[in-house]
Amino acid sequence: MKIIFLGDVFGEPGREAVAKYVPRLKKSLEPDFIVINGENAAHGFGINAEICHQFFDLGADVITTGNHVWDQREIISFIEKEKRLLRPANFSKGTVGQGYTIVENDKGQRLGVINVMSQLFMKPIDSPFPVLEELLGEIRLKDNVDAILVDVHGETTSEKKAIGFFCDGYVSCIVGTHTHVPTADTCILPQGSAYQTDAGMCGCYDSIIGVDKDIALQRFTSDMPSERMRPAEGEGAVCGIFVTTDDETGLATDIQPLRIGAGIMESLPVAV
Repeated sequence: MKIIFLGDVFGEPGREAVAKYVPRLKKSLEPDFIVINGENAAHGFGINAEICHQFFDLGADVITTGNHVWDQREIISFIEKEKRLLRPANFSKGTVGQGYTIVENDKGQRLGVINVMSQLFMKPIDSPFPVLEELLGEIRLKDNVDAILVDVHGETTSEKKAIGFFCDGYVSCIVGTHTHVPTADTCILPQGSAYQTDAGMCGCYDSIIGVDKDIALQRFTSDMPSERMRPAEGEGAVCGIFVTTDDETGLATDIQPLRIGAGIMESLPVAV
């Protein structure tokens, strides 16, 4: 199975980059599934129903999120009905929406997607480890799914790596989001799960993690009030990973970084 995962989409530059490059990637890589983190797709703050439909129309099978999921309040009613849009599974009990889903393609292949959020330097939230342990008892490779992808939305590399080793051998891929910077630690862990600490951002890289750099710099260099943060303007890039799994085990046989567009050193995967 071949899976494309794209990191946090940030504002209009990110949406335009996704619309520009996803059709090309579908043609060259022929993925079986596409998963996109839509965390900041709506003007840099959350996501709305219209954008979700745009991503689904482009070929996204699942949209993951994170700490900004509720920034656009209209998404609350939408996520109650749309099972392909996830929020972190370790949100408090009673929170609307779902933290995992199973999707099936035209070939009959089944992909399980789990969305969790880490704790360090993030808003207070339940530990992701017990939730993952519970979910991985329900979603099992070569039992009720053919592959499993875990999106870990979090700040620190250490906690993401800990979650990677915790899930190693039980899932096909663990990939981090949230920092908007692609990491260079793409690998297959010892028990066979693909891993990358952060997939990076889909957005304008002539920015400070997607935000207009002049506004961000003013906040760093002055104690005076500044403009409200907004996405940088300019041509965007797409960042993520491309994972191939073994049809017999569901574990990873290959993982490659995916980077294409303006402002970042490109790395184009090759289907194997």
